[in-house]
Amino acid sequence: MIYPTVEQLTKGEFNRYELVVGVAKGARIVTDRYVDMRSKAQKMIENHETDKPLASLIPTEYKDQKAVKLAIAKLDSGEFEMVRSK
Repeated sequence: MIYPTVEQLTKGEFNRYELVVGVAKGARIVTDRYVDMRSKAQKMIENHETDKPLASLIPTEYKDQKAVKLAIAKLDSGEFEMVRSK
């Protein structure tokens, strides 16, 4: 069984096609956040502000999980929210 289910993620307000679009947009947000964190970490290393390796400066959830899986988890936890456009 796939967890969370489509019904749990959409709470009956959206169909599965809208869910796919919403998760794709969430994955783009996750990817953009990762790119920002990575570029900031690289600048810190280049400017000798830290002696830590790059991998330790990026949160584990962003570097170890796929963007789509993380977007689904954030949607399920309530951190991301789907809204209808007007």
